[in-house]
Amino acid sequence: MPASTPIARSKTAALARVLDVIPKGYYRYTQGTVSASKAESLARKFHLRYGIGCTPAQRVTKRKRGLANALLVMYWPEGGQQVKWLLLATDGDGTDGERLLVVADKPRLMWLGYKLVRRPERGRTAWTWRRPSSEMAEHHALIAEYSNKRNINSLGALLQRLANQPGFHGVREQSSRLFEEARRQGYSGELPYLYFVQKLPHGERLWLQ
Repeated sequence: MPASTPIARSKTAALARVLDVIPKGYYRYTQGTVSASKAESLARKFHLRYGIGCTPAQRVTKRKRGLANALLVMYWPEGGQQVKWLLLATDGDGTDGERLLVVADKPRLMWLGYKLVRRPERGRTAWTWRRPSSEMAEHHALIAEYSNKRNINSLGALLQRLANQPGFHGVREQSSRLFEEARRQGYSGELPYLYFVQKLPHGERLWLQ
């Protein structure tokens, strides 16, 4: 089968793929933005250099030879003119051409407006996405402003927008705290349901050969 890499059309799909692969050893990264007209050539370049479209068997062979495996996460919304990309790699040789950071180091990885953080889960460490603290401060300020002005419609719309954001554990936890703040400020309307992120396909296939 020809080599390929998935294209995520939604932020949720792109962010979910990152959480899927970090536990598999893909914890070194670099990121960037490219115009849509150059996105396919960029992906093919990364395949030629780092084998982002390798099959599972080819990845096993590379690992046994001491070479790094790599994959490319692309957020390319339908009709979008800009493509956000994240190159992730395992330990090993062969990625000297990239300045790779480590997801566990600070500052934490920020991508597509969300921050990668660790969280405890059943006696082990897992990863999730959260809103940055600056965005949370803005939401708290808006809740206070709408509550003070008794602007119930605007406050309800804000809470719905929060509920519509990707339902990763960290984001849902933050949304719950914001909802509690709205209640403390006197909001008596119905609170939106906070959905969990379901298992998602990683995206459409972009053929690399």
